[in-house]
Amino acid sequence: MNTKNFFISLIAMLLIVVFAVAKEPVKVIFDTDMGPDYDDVGAITVLHSLANKNECEILATVASDGYPYIASTIEVFNRYFNRPNIPIGVPGKDAPYFSCPNHWNDSLVMKFLPKPKTNADYPSAVKVYREVLSKQDDQSVVIITVGFISNLADLLKSEPDEFSKLNGKDLVKKKVKKWVAMAGGFPEGDEFNVAKHADASYYVFENWPSPVLFSGFEIGVKILTGNRVAKSGAKNSPVQWAYDYNLKTYEGKEVQNRCSWDHTAVLCAVRNPEDYFYVIKDGTFVCEESGQNTWDPDKNSHHDFLVHKYPYQHIADILDELMMEEPSK
Repeated sequence: MNTKNFFISLIAMLLIVVFAVAKEPVKVIFDTDMGPDYDDVGAITVLHSLANKNECEILATVASDGYPYIASTIEVFNRYFNRPNIPIGVPGKDAPYFSCPNHWNDSLVMKFLPKPKTNADYPSAVKVYREVLSKQDDQSVVIITVGFISNLADLLKSEPDEFSKLNGKDLVKKKVKKWVAMAGGFPEGDEFNVAKHADASYYVFENWPSPVLFSGFEIGVKILTGNRVAKSGAKNSPVQWAYDYNLKTYEGKEVQNRCSWDHTAVLCAVRNPEDYFYVIKDGTFVCEESGQNTWDPDKNSHHDFLVHKYPYQHIADILDELMMEEPSK
């Protein structure tokens, strides 16, 4: 082989390796309150849609809300998308306890789960986190939170156990590549997910050891989705039912769409966030003990946050298309 052909072959092999690495599915743990609102339904649907496209692998799905039907609501969607064996965990006793006036969780579980279950039927989120993380390669897991920070506080405070000799903070530092959070407001905010369990939020943001990407309140509030899947989604789908029911009843009046706070965190955890948003990099999310937050651009804690780049409808169309996903055959 002459020198020219050698270098051509070498470049070709390098491109194959780079392409293979780029296509490796993102390993995800999804942590959701799945109840005070219903954008979580869109978020878990987007997650399963991306998993169907081999863009991510869902390692676990955990609940951060203490309401009894949160975990079983998660199970409904995992089962619908033919992933019934994904581990599901529940939060500790100090986690916030929220449902909705229309009790969509209870209705969905009774309608779609073969046997009704409550949070009492599932292991703790900390146990799920520790067991799953311990089995993964170093710096390989992306955690997505679209709810309270309760489970992450418990994880950081956890002690060595049968799964790992490391304490929680060291286990996170070793195994977690990035945390993507629907949390806060930028450059300042008083946002529900952070403020409703302020003690946990304050502790986690003071002690979290890996990079964090934030999708703030101001991102999802402008991106309206759900009408398409409610009107044209597959019949006998819990996604279609949840959006149709909630768009008609959640606000006490019928509305066309709902804000997409949680969807954006999932999208940007799995795909390149700069394909959809500007990313402000390398500052610090400062969480007060009250749960309010500010942004410090002069201190680098490897915290980033999203800023709108495209017209809102452009992102809404992408999310609506992903929410039309049906179970993989």
